Amino acid sequence: MRKRADHEPGYVLHTYPYKETSLIVELFTRRFGRVALLARGARRPRSAMRGVLLSFHPLRLSFSASAELGNLISAEWAGALQALAGQGLMCGFYLNELVLRLLPRDDPHEALFDAYGEALSGLSLPADPSVVLRGFEKRLLAELGYAPLLEHDVASRPIDPDALYAYEPERGPTPVNGTPSGMLVVRGKTLLDVAAGDYSAPQTREEARALMRALIAERLHGQALHTRAVLRELSDL
Repeated sequence: MRKRADHEPGYVLHTYPYKETSLIVELFTRRFGRVALLARGARRPRSAMRGVLLSFHPLRLSFSASAELGNLISAEWAGALQALAGQGLMCGFYLNELVLRLLPRDDPHEALFDAYGEALSGLSLPADPSVVLRGFEKRLLAELGYAPLLEHDVASRPIDPDALYAYEPERGPTPVNGTPSGMLVVRGKTLLDVAAGDYSAPQTREEARALMRALIAERLHGQALHTRAVLRELSDL
């Protein structure tokens, strides 16, 4: 099926050199989801797209595609976000890798597209970036049909904030006594906090990180996230 877009909102996720003067661009677009396009001549010094195809900046894209790899016709700035730097920049690359690894091509998710833009704005602020990451991870899993079970256990009983739960990524939380070895154990309060998007408690932030890491690893089927390894070295996000 032929796709044609004019001034489509989108973001650059990644670019690859192609031949001497061109680029293959992985994009996250509002109405078409993740698409791969050939930007012919984009590496030439006088190309109108040179310096525009950068990550973390909202763009307006025009393209045509009748096969897996379409043609990027034009790319223009669409407003501006505060530039990401330092830890926020690495977190932005982590978001991009999540979308590249987990979101199938040509699968539109307009709500996730909006959440991605909001996450980039959040990462540009002088606040704890882990809160932004947990919110986006949860939204991404839900959009892909893998929303974590947070308010009820596997037997459909309401989560007790004072109880401990073993969390199996494919099933959900099961009440436990003590701390079983080799299992991901989280407090009921953490599950309810994550459901409410409340990461104000330090223990909630720590356990939510471990929970989301396990849930995403289940979806990656053993593939490693390169940016996650870098973030772990910088600080345990």
